Amino acid sequence: MISIENLEVEFGAKPLFQNVSYVINDKDRIALVGKNGAGKSTMLKIIAGLQQPTGGVVAVPKDTTIGYLPQVMVLSDEHTVMEEAMQAFDHITEMQLRLEKMNNELAERTDYESESYMQLVERFTHENERFQMMGGMNFHAEIERTLMGLGFARSDFDRPTKEFSGGWRMRIELAKLLLRKPDILLLDEPTNHLDIESIQWLENFLSTRANAVVLVSHDRAFINNVTNRTLEISCGRIYDYKVKYDEYVKLRAERREQQLRAYENQQKEIADIKDFIERFRYKATKAVQVQSRIKQLEKIIPIEVDEVDNSSLHLKFPPAMRSGDYPIICEDVRKAYGDHVVFHDVNLTIKRGEKVAFVGKNGEGKSTLVKCIMNEIPFDGTLKVGHMVQIGYFAQNQAQLLDGELTVFDTIDRVAKGDIRLRIKDILGSFMFGGEASEKKVKVLSGGERSRLAMIKLLLEPVNLLILDEPTNHLDMRSKDVLKEAIRDFDGTVIVVSHDREFLDGLVEKVYEFGSGLVKEHLGGIYDFLKKKNIESLNELQLSSSPTSKTSAPAEKETSSNRLSYEQQKELQKKIRKLEKAVSTCESEIEELEAQIAELEAQMTTPEGAADMQLYEKHGSLKKQLDETVERWETASLELEEAKSNN
Repeated sequence: MISIENLEVEFGAKPLFQNVSYVINDKDRIALVGKNGAGKSTMLKIIAGLQQPTGGVVAVPKDTTIGYLPQVMVLSDEHTVMEEAMQAFDHITEMQLRLEKMNNELAERTDYESESYMQLVERFTHENERFQMMGGMNFHAEIERTLMGLGFARSDFDRPTKEFSGGWRMRIELAKLLLRKPDILLLDEPTNHLDIESIQWLENFLSTRANAVVLVSHDRAFINNVTNRTLEISCGRIYDYKVKYDEYVKLRAERREQQLRAYENQQKEIADIKDFIERFRYKATKAVQVQSRIKQLEKIIPIEVDEVDNSSLHLKFPPAMRSGDYPIICEDVRKAYGDHVVFHDVNLTIKRGEKVAFVGKNGEGKSTLVKCIMNEIPFDGTLKVGHMVQIGYFAQNQAQLLDGELTVFDTIDRVAKGDIRLRIKDILGSFMFGGEASEKKVKVLSGGERSRLAMIKLLLEPVNLLILDEPTNHLDMRSKDVLKEAIRDFDGTVIVVSHDREFLDGLVEKVYEFGSGLVKEHLGGIYDFLKKKNIESLNELQLSSSPTSKTSAPAEKETSSNRLSYEQQKELQKKIRKLEKAVSTCESEIEELEAQIAELEAQMTTPEGAADMQLYEKHGSLKKQLDETVERWETASLELEEAKSNN
């Protein structure tokens, strides 16, 4: 579909890419990987046509559409959520306006026999057929499904976009991009502003409904679930693996072992040649052999070994005073903004040394409860912070509290104590502030860079309760590993608000789920929670229990109620599985019908096809089948959404 040939990119005198060639095919799901600074975002911009390479060719076939989601973009604040999302279908609404105008003209004119009237009828018929082929006005349901899949409620559709945070507005841009259905989707860190449920929805969308996808992400689970091909940028070259990310990691390790063996053999060969030249350089009888060895040495092309940072950086939080046994106790905590109740009846106790996760859809109150704990906002109920608790708090706004006049190095140097001061450059390097970047002033850093710097600063402060609100949004995989290991070894208490399953896995032993104004405790790790959530109702309290005898003992009543809930759950899960199968079947049929229609339409554009009435009849029949199948798909999808909302 898109061919990249002999691509070269230089910044100053330093080459970023050299002689890079590969092809992006239809239905490819490509993970673009490499260390920070390797050129992943640059590659996406070049494919999108937003940046020109120094040399080489990016061949994009005519009529191929490309959708690009950058990490940061300028967002509009002039429309409602629905109006903004509908911009994805501007071409259809423009066509509808043209049809309405022609229809009004046909109704007003009376010169039915004139040539211009017949031409107008012909134009209207042709345009109307195109309008119907493009889906007409059936896209509203698709907009709703996409927005709801990305976490918006129906009540949000008519709200102005300026009422939403930057992360939510990025979701609107992502929705517009997905609704346009481009031939190639280029996504740069698309999960940064999504919660776990939205990430899972996006995974499913990209895996089943997108065309070609090229994405950059530091979310291991996400790229492993979505991609089927991995392009690694290393040493200015591209290494193409036709496998998903987990398999790529194994193959890459094997390739590097082979490179190392070849490199070592070549170094031994070079050393032997040089040794021969030095020993016999001044012997006339060996002059021919020496000259031969010199030429041989000049012809050797050095074998490069992939760049791998083998330095094992381990960060340990400085020792802090021991806190009380219960750092956080919430009793009937409630928070509301006017009539909007964020959560109510929150009762939880976090013990010293526990590591817990706050998860749930955005807007359900995770960060709000953190702000209550930090005493930043008023609330109802009782919230006790335990004896001798020293809180280390990381939130996105922490980055704004840094001194803009200090350099990156000085910012960390001022909080580092003892031997850790000797390792500041290593620590900065592990969080992508290596080399000259450590001498930058804080005021010139991007938002993501400031967040990383605030995270490093927190790691070096003595605390016994860590509260981290989306700590991994701007970290690469190595930085996340360093942070995760430091938290795992931390002997204090930790609360993590995060959507990153891979980061939470093996780190937390308890999950608090926020949703529908409630906070529910789940024992076990993040994958235990996700597995449990698929089989357990989160609102069993709302299920009506069967009438029981007044003489029944309380224990018997409870058993009966639980049995009824279980039976209802089994029936609901059975219904969900049946609906999921129906949706999947419809999607397969739609894909097949669309392919057949596209093939017919290609034939109809030829002179022979244009005159073949059977093609038109078959086209009409297939279109009718497609409409009926889409209608069945919409009905099943809506029923599935309703069933899942009751789950």
